[in-house]
Amino acid sequence: MKYYSTNGKAPLATLHEAVVKGLAGDRGLYMPESIKKLPQSFFDNIERLSFQELSYVVAQAFFGDDVNEEDLKRIVYDTLSFDCPVAQVTDSIYSLELFHGPTLAFKDVGARFMARLLQYFIRQEGREQVNVLVATSGDTGSAVANGFLGVDGIHVYVLYPKGKVSKIQESQFTTLGKNITAVEVDGVFDDCQALVKSAFMDEELNKHMKLTSANSINVARFLPQAFYYFNAYARMKELGKSENMVVCVPSGNFGNITAALFGHRMGLPVKRFIAANNANDIFYNYLQTGKYEPKASRQTIANAMDVGDPSNFARIYDLYHGDHALVSSLISGATYSDDQIRDTMRKCFSDNKYILDPHGACGFRALSEQLQAGEYGVFCETAHPAKFKETVEATIGAEVEIPERLAAFMKGKKQSVEMAKDFSSFKDFLMQE
Repeated sequence: MKYYSTNGKAPLATLHEAVVKGLAGDRGLYMPESIKKLPQSFFDNIERLSFQELSYVVAQAFFGDDVNEEDLKRIVYDTLSFDCPVAQVTDSIYSLELFHGPTLAFKDVGARFMARLLQYFIRQEGREQVNVLVATSGDTGSAVANGFLGVDGIHVYVLYPKGKVSKIQESQFTTLGKNITAVEVDGVFDDCQALVKSAFMDEELNKHMKLTSANSINVARFLPQAFYYFNAYARMKELGKSENMVVCVPSGNFGNITAALFGHRMGLPVKRFIAANNANDIFYNYLQTGKYEPKASRQTIANAMDVGDPSNFARIYDLYHGDHALVSSLISGATYSDDQIRDTMRKCFSDNKYILDPHGACGFRALSEQLQAGEYGVFCETAHPAKFKETVEATIGAEVEIPERLAAFMKGKKQSVEMAKDFSSFKDFLMQE
């Protein structure tokens, strides 16, 4: 499979090149030249397959031309050492619980897959070291750091906005040491993302060290996230509720919903999608007006979605050839204030005894408002509510138990490098590494 750039000015790349480079030379995002349709027989029997089994079939369609069967199966099965089940919240709304991995967030799937695939390619090349740059607004940093922790030949730099991630999230990537360096940027997530992109484009820096990205701009990070949408369909089919299935994705940088849309293009029988935003309503406004107008991100209690210029919009735009009518016919939007998010968390707990994290609350509320008669809705509960313990407890008036593996991170000592948001400071730091 060859991969092209959304900007159309970079040469075609192999999967190997796309994964190691992360970003195309023209600053575009890599897209596969084709998206394979899965056979109807797969969907006819999908409910009989385990999460690992069905994900391997999907992975073969994405990566089977470039990774041999045994290695790909090992990568998939090792990545998915935990479940992503659906849990009933109301008669018609189900939560796709994506917080059962090592760092209790959905990004464990993509980060663990990418770590294993990148190591596979590095061993083929015999490279000494690849340096992974990742910008995070919360959960990406912890998932990537833990996915790559101790992996030979890879050093990870996690860039995060100072004071704008929860203490629990911060502890998950600043206490690890070893091959993980946390960089505390005096700015917002968009500044962190801009530093990563600028680093890839700097010729001197790239001669000094081999760089790649583990953000959802990397095809090996976002494509595997399609696995759990197929699993959601399989589990809903087991329950006899897969007809007229609507999927709602809390959306920040839009890698997660892009993976769902790739799944749909492969034949996944989802009726339609909802992109649920917090106060950062750039995509919501695009759906209404047809105009994409990035702006500075706004800080909210759903901090992982605090993105003012979502990178993966370029992939959605490319996937549907810029056809706004087509995009808006398949995807509807929603945007919620902090007060609305809190109200949703409070009401869901009171009515259904289900604890939502602030991001999942956006997804649940959008389905509650937009689901039609005869439809079943599945929303992504993207992180364990304990990762936002103070916010959740203050909102619902009940204690949220901290899972043991999350508590363990909080006992570690913080190690971070403070950094200004200008690229020259970041470049100077990397040049000394």
